[in-house]
Amino acid sequence: MDFRIEDISEEEIDRRLSVVEPLTDSVRQLVDAVIRSEVSDERLTAAKDRIDEIVADLREQQRPGSFGTPYTKEFIGMPWGNAAVGARNAVAPPLHVRRSPGLAECEMELGAAYEGPGGCVHGGIAALLLDQLVGEAASTDGLPSFTGTLTVKYLRPTLLGALSARAEVTGREGRKTFVHATMSDADGVTVEADAIMICPKDFELPTGDALPPPADRRLDR
Repeated sequence: MDFRIEDISEEEIDRRLSVVEPLTDSVRQLVDAVIRSEVSDERLTAAKDRIDEIVADLREQQRPGSFGTPYTKEFIGMPWGNAAVGARNAVAPPLHVRRSPGLAECEMELGAAYEGPGGCVHGGIAALLLDQLVGEAASTDGLPSFTGTLTVKYLRPTLLGALSARAEVTGREGRKTFVHATMSDADGVTVEADAIMICPKDFELPTGDALPPPADRRLDR
């Protein structure tokens, strides 16, 4: 897995985000516009040609493979290619997660790009976002956790639009962390999930039952 150290300051992180986040948001708008556009075929073809020019320009200098997950020496994470929270990834809604010990919460707006059944969120998207959130909750002690199992229960269709999600640690057993998560609309819970998260053997487990303060706020960016 691509974990690497970048010796940069918080100011440099903010500077980079100030450039890439607006660009990524414009690409999200482009995706939505392509899905819902009803302009003529000629205008669609012309748009395709302009987009191809931009793609060629951006490919003149780029990383091989994935973006990976760089960290600073202070362990500030920058998973900007992540499919759920990535600042550089137009596929991501993105989620901006709030953390407290053993808890992760967020609000999101899911539009046309996340549709499954007509007008509803694709079930796989709901699972993806809850998978991210259970990992965030399990990692608020500063230790990484990877999904061992994720059991998702769909209670009713989740309509596109404004949603919220919540994940809470319900127990720990050695390297296993048990997490319960929900996704909700204005009328209540639409999807719930239970996960078993696993801390890699390379990391030393904390002693005691109390959870330390949550991990750095930038881990969701």
